Amino acid sequence: MKEQIDRELRALASVCRGARQLDAISSGVMIWMSLLGPCRLHRHADCAERVAAKIFELEPGYTTAYVVLSNMYSSIGRRDKVSMIRNLMKSRRVRKVPGISNIEVGSEVHSFVVGDLSHPRSEDIVVELQRPAREMRDAGYVPDTKEILHDVGEEQKEELLHYHSEKMAVAFGLISTEQGSPLRILKNLRVCGDCHSAIKFVSKMVGRSITVRDASRFHHFSNGTCSCGDYW
Repeated sequence: MKEQIDRELRALASVCRGARQLDAISSGVMIWMSLLGPCRLHRHADCAERVAAKIFELEPGYTTAYVVLSNMYSSIGRRDKVSMIRNLMKSRRVRKVPGISNIEVGSEVHSFVVGDLSHPRSEDIVVELQRPAREMRDAGYVPDTKEILHDVGEEQKEELLHYHSEKMAVAFGLISTEQGSPLRILKNLRVCGDCHSAIKFVSKMVGRSITVRDASRFHHFSNGTCSCGDYW
């Protein structure tokens, strides 16, 4: 455990040094976003604020940065900061784009939005979402309710997480393709932390390779791990 903590601290120190070094040169938004992810992961608010300020300077309307920063504040219990980010988005007229996950089965593309049960096979999708829930928990999966910013109870937060677009796309892929075949999903926004964790567990349980291309990078899930090493 101590060795793991030391590695994480060294990684975060490297990120913060990188932020200071990049500040002296002209860099694109995506480079700064690659630094914001680890700051969120390690809940290092000071470093995250420094990186986000640079992103907002380069592109004030970059929605993903606001969302990542807001989620980090929520994870450390800073509701005041979450409200600040929401007000900042309103003042800058930045709107959160709905997350959409697409999966192609056969020659048809199927699109999913969080909580939308209008798909013709929605009943089968719900069953598939619920089927591995207990096994996932027994294997160590814990829903990351910090991703939910609504002021509701824990049970409701878990319910909201259950129907994220990425999970619905994966569930549909599992019931619509041959056992063992790979799944490929495209999402227009950054994959949320809870979905990232859940898909790792699913990939191991069902023995499938699952690739998710989000707004930041490719995530190749296989046998319970992701190619990003949980940094994105």
